[in-house]
Amino acid sequence: MSVYDRLKNFILKEMTMSHVYQPVMLIRLLKNRGRGTAREIAADILSRDQSQLEYYDEIVKKMPGKVLTQNREITEKNDKDYVLRGFEELTDQQVDELIQACERRIEVYDGKRQGEQWTHRRRNRRPVSGSIRYEVLKRAQDRCELCGISAREKALEVDHIVPKNLGGIDDIANYQALCFTCNAQKRDTDNTDFRDLFAIYEAREPSCLFCDIPIHESMRVIAENTLAYAIRDAFPVTPLHTLVIPKRHVRDFFGLTQAELNSINALLSDQREKLLAIDKSIAGFNIGANCDEVAGQTIFHCHIHLIPRRRGDVDVPRGGVRNVIPGKGVY
Repeated sequence: MSVYDRLKNFILKEMTMSHVYQPVMLIRLLKNRGRGTAREIAADILSRDQSQLEYYDEIVKKMPGKVLTQNREITEKNDKDYVLRGFEELTDQQVDELIQACERRIEVYDGKRQGEQWTHRRRNRRPVSGSIRYEVLKRAQDRCELCGISAREKALEVDHIVPKNLGGIDDIANYQALCFTCNAQKRDTDNTDFRDLFAIYEAREPSCLFCDIPIHESMRVIAENTLAYAIRDAFPVTPLHTLVIPKRHVRDFFGLTQAELNSINALLSDQREKLLAIDKSIAGFNIGANCDEVAGQTIFHCHIHLIPRRRGDVDVPRGGVRNVIPGKGVY
C-alpha cells in the first residue's frame, strides 16, 4: 500500500475523533514538508480552540482595542474591524520598520518579565481529564450553569467554583460548567472573600447527630464523597428511605454552597440508581428537605430525604409533597 493510500485510509476510516488534535497535527505535517514541532502543532490547535479565540476577542476589546481606539485615537473601529488611522500614507519600508520597532519592544518587555506575564494562566493549572470534563458537562446538560446558554452556541469550560489559587481543590464537587463569557467575567463580578471559604467545609458541631455519624457510626454510611454522605433513615417513611447529608454543619438547604449542592445531587442520583436495582417494586421517588421548625425540621443539620415510592403505598398519591399541608394534595 502506498503512503498516500495508507494515510487516506487512516484519515477516512481509522482515525478516532474524540477531538480535532489528530487531523490538525497531520495538516501541519503535510503543509510543512512532513515535519513540525510540538509548539507549531500546539499553535495550530490553539487557533481552532473557540474558547481561546473568544477569550482573546474580549482581551482585544477591553485592553489594546480600547486604549488604541478611544484613548490614543491611533486606531478606529469600523464595524467588526479595527483600522489603523492613516495607514495608506505609509510606505512598505516604513511598515517594516514599525513592525520591527514593535518586535523590539516585545523583546525588551519579555526580557524584563522573563515569562512572569503569563504565570497567572499557568499557576496551579492541571488539565481536567476528559472523563471528568464529560461528567461535569453531562451534569450541566451541556449548558452554562450561570447563564444557561447551550454549548452549541458558546464553548463551555470547566471552572473551579473555589479558585485554585484561593484553596480550591481538583474535585468534581468543586467544578462547574461555565461558558467562556461567564468564566471570564466571574473574577470581575464575584466579590466573595474566598480566603477562608474552604475551611468552612470542616465545620462540625459536637452535639449534632448528623455531624457525629461519619465519626462514631461510620457503619451507617452507605455512600459518601468529598462533601456529603448518605445513610438509611432510622425511622423510614417507606422501605429504603435514604438521607443525603452535607458533612459540614449547616442548618438547612438554603445554607449550602454550590459545591455542596453538586456533591448532594451526585449522591442522590447514585442512590436512586442503586435503589432501583435493589428493589424492582420502586416506581418513583419523593425528594425533600424540611427548613426550620415550622416546616417540620427537628434536626437542625441540613438533610435531604430520598423516599422510594411504590404503587399502592398510599390510597391517593396525587399531590405528592403538597400533602405536607393536609387536604392540599388533591386539586
